[in-house]
Amino acid sequence: MQPGQMAYDRGITVFSPDGRLFQVEYAREAVKKGATTIGIKFKGGVLLAVDKRVSSKLVEPDSIEKIYNIDDYIGCATSGLVADARILVDQARKEAQIHRVNYGENIGVEMLTKKVCDYEQNFTQYGGARPFGTALLVAGTDDLGIHLFETDPSGALVAYKASCIGSGRAVAMEVFEKSYRDGMPYKEALALALEALSAAIEEDLKPESVEIGVVEEGSKFRRLSDDEKAEAIKGIGKKEAGSADGAEGEDKPKKSPRARKSVKKTEE
Repeated sequence: MQPGQMAYDRGITVFSPDGRLFQVEYAREAVKKGATTIGIKFKGGVLLAVDKRVSSKLVEPDSIEKIYNIDDYIGCATSGLVADARILVDQARKEAQIHRVNYGENIGVEMLTKKVCDYEQNFTQYGGARPFGTALLVAGTDDLGIHLFETDPSGALVAYKASCIGSGRAVAMEVFEKSYRDGMPYKEALALALEALSAAIEEDLKPESVEIGVVEEGSKFRRLSDDEKAEAIKGIGKKEAGSADGAEGEDKPKKSPRARKSVKKTEE
């Protein structure tokens, strides 16, 4: 660390001469080291998928929670510091319940996300606190349509068609840039999400190590069962095997009839 940087490093409310808040940047680094978390929109809904990072066979996989229900039609997935994420999830649930009590209706996805981001932003502006070392992917449906938002420790939010946060972001986003298209059916979007997740973590997926949540228009947010996850993972395994067979076939091009005749004459 440069000596000049240290003076601006200690205070969350102090900008460096080049306009940076170092503590916010450090919070983003915590997110970059977090579990790979994916969100993708499809025709009629949106899904979330997370690598649970089961570090030992002694760990109970069900005890690791990375996807949360916020309201009936809204869910979110987190990456970064788990304890920080819990605070934001609880805040989001409070905002959803307050809106329901006051107005007798479900809160809009964008409105909820903005309220959570406003809460996060407060922790970048006042002394005696630190930024949240976590980011969220908020997914849901409302009267305005299907939504997927990504939040940032600074309190910023961006709407995406497909996104990834966490350590595998670069790899997963490359997969999405190449293969994502608008209006994908559910099964195709699920396969693409799992393909991106597998590529990002560089491991074969297992039902117990992956958490998947889905919300579709007119249906409540739900998590996929182990059987549903196993079937989806098996599907991408077959797809990869088919791609490998196709690649092997391309390595050995067939000879044309004319070439075969020439070979036969030479042998004679």
